[in-house]
Amino acid sequence: MPLPHYYSVLILTLFLFITPSQSTKCRTSCGQIQINYPFGIDDGCGSPYYRHILDCTDSGKLELRTPSGRYPIESISYAERHIKITDPYMWNCDDGDNFRPTRPFSLDTSTHLSLSSQNDYLFFNCSEDNVIVAPKPMFCERFPERCDSSCDSASYLCRHLPDCSGGLGAASCCSYYPKATESLRLMLKYCSSYTSVYWKSIGAPDQPYDQVPEYGIRVDFDIPVSTRCLHCQDMVRGGGSCGFDTQSQGFLCLCGERNVTTFCGDHDTSQQKKKYVVISGTAAAVSAAGVFVVAAAVIWFVRRVRAKAPVTCGVQSNDNRLF
Repeated sequence: MPLPHYYSVLILTLFLFITPSQSTKCRTSCGQIQINYPFGIDDGCGSPYYRHILDCTDSGKLELRTPSGRYPIESISYAERHIKITDPYMWNCDDGDNFRPTRPFSLDTSTHLSLSSQNDYLFFNCSEDNVIVAPKPMFCERFPERCDSSCDSASYLCRHLPDCSGGLGAASCCSYYPKATESLRLMLKYCSSYTSVYWKSIGAPDQPYDQVPEYGIRVDFDIPVSTRCLHCQDMVRGGGSCGFDTQSQGFLCLCGERNVTTFCGDHDTSQQKKKYVVISGTAAAVSAAGVFVVAAAVIWFVRRVRAKAPVTCGVQSNDNRLF
């Protein structure tokens, strides 16, 4: 049995009243750092593979969220596909022999982030009863897989700590690359502290060995590429931004005032009416009290109309129809 006409009016009114407002376009920077695809600092922007991993603080500082905490981001290179972050809990030159409590850095394996092979980890004051601390033989440079079990006490970085003129004094140092978070936790169980050093390229792209060591953690990322995203970003087709539906995580092309599943220049209205993404920080709904007031007003109006014009045999006349 079809719904009475006044119920249809009520449902339509409530639907229009609680429908979320359309979001604004995605923010493209945080402080001095550009935010490009595949990242986004607003929900629904970028690739869903990197959802909720970046945060722009109220002071304009970009941070990376991981299971082990939040870390300041110094830079993002989209050409070389890496993020450089700092860990304030890691040892630095100012600490000297004063080793503060630290925590192991870890990444969410469900994202497309990975620790760069250009990172080197230095561990300090390790227990030689629990950790194999020894100079690595020369053949380790050619066959590194045979030397994973030892922490190299004669590494170049231990002998030339970056920016540390005074060195470590009486503390011991060794270099070891942990294969996973668990191995890093195990090392810190028997070592006083650690730090991460990555090799920064300062020469031309064809000179990969022109590098200098810097403190920090380099995290590599992938850029998921799809035909729909390329069409969306194409300036000829409207120059939209690649995003996703926050409910289904399906692809959306964000076009400012509207979001489509194809590209911004597509004027197919059937595509434009499909789905809209709600970005955090925009007005999304109204209070329950407001909905109740509107519903009560509609019911009062309908009853008043029905009281004025009687219905014969269950069928309204043309005089008292709402539409």
